[in-house]
Amino acid sequence: MFQYHCLNPISARGLDLFDDTYRNSDTVDNCEAILVRSAKMHEMEVPEELCAVARAGAGTNNIPVKEYAEKGIVVFNTPGANANGVKELVLAGMLLASRDIVGGIEWVAAQQDKENIDKLAEKQKKQFAGCEISGKKLGIIGLGAIGAMVANAASGLGMEVYGYDPYLSIDAAWNLSRTIRHSKNLDEIYTQCDYITIHVPLLDSTRKMINKEAFDKMKDGVVLLNFARDLLVDEEALIAALESGKVKKYVTDFANPTVAGREGILVTPHLGASTEESEENCAVMAVKELRDFLENGNIRNSVNYPNCDMGTCVAVGRIAITHKNVPNMISQVTKILGAEGLNIADMTNKSKGEYAYTLIDLESAASARALEQLQSIEGVSRVRVVK
Repeated sequence: MFQYHCLNPISARGLDLFDDTYRNSDTVDNCEAILVRSAKMHEMEVPEELCAVARAGAGTNNIPVKEYAEKGIVVFNTPGANANGVKELVLAGMLLASRDIVGGIEWVAAQQDKENIDKLAEKQKKQFAGCEISGKKLGIIGLGAIGAMVANAASGLGMEVYGYDPYLSIDAAWNLSRTIRHSKNLDEIYTQCDYITIHVPLLDSTRKMINKEAFDKMKDGVVLLNFARDLLVDEEALIAALESGKVKKYVTDFANPTVAGREGILVTPHLGASTEESEENCAVMAVKELRDFLENGNIRNSVNYPNCDMGTCVAVGRIAITHKNVPNMISQVTKILGAEGLNIADMTNKSKGEYAYTLIDLESAASARALEQLQSIEGVSRVRVVK
């Protein structure tokens, strides 16, 4: 019996995928897995049994990823599961910034008691007029699951799309329309595009990447959209760019005192992935990742450990080892297993940065002595009996 705990409400469509070998616990005590959306886990005490955390979403800033890697806790996310929901909101943001739709709606509401509202509307509508997005240049920084979907959709709406991503994956490249122009540097995005949207993770290298230097390179009257992370934009530089007219509109999904209610800024209350479909998709992917890991030891979409897949376990025994990515680790492991008379039927070792993961199928069940010796190897954080 596996125990898991939900730190946030998780869609029933995902939780229903757990069978009767799983128990949803009211607390984290004795749980092997945690499902989370936005709850902050940095100060949270977790049980020794915890070996997996699944974030029903893409970002993992609310999870102490490196600390968990040290403990052998695999952190999963669900890339692409909420991409369509965010894509649709980005498109809506571009349309809202292009034509003063919000201002027009608010004006009509304020005139609700006037009998001649129809005639007034005809006189006043010019103040809410704007431009069309068709034919305009859109720059997309980051062509992952969301960025690629935005690129294809915008191209279909008649926009000239420029995309920048130095780490573009082969899969993402295949999913992009041939009409997308691949920019080799950000300067082309900044100097050429009428609209710029950001779709990169928040890292030390991307924090406040949209700064004064970037704004200075942009076209006058540019529209900037940020549905990724608020700290990607230097907001002091943003305010100055708005006041000077360099930026026409800033559309963001992240409310804070600096941007809320300020003229020229449209703020939505973190609605990007807040659709029924996105929440269901994220929950389904997260549960499938957890089940495959707990039942088979396989890792898919982890942010702190490498992907590793040996399929459904058909061997007598399977053990999973999380450890540091250092020389001589595998030889130490095989030496212990050999000394205990345990024959290896199959083995996979994968690494990701400082950390590595080894999955081993055995022709007989691992002995308690062998497991204890494996755990004592310097650099090994966790030895888990999968089967």
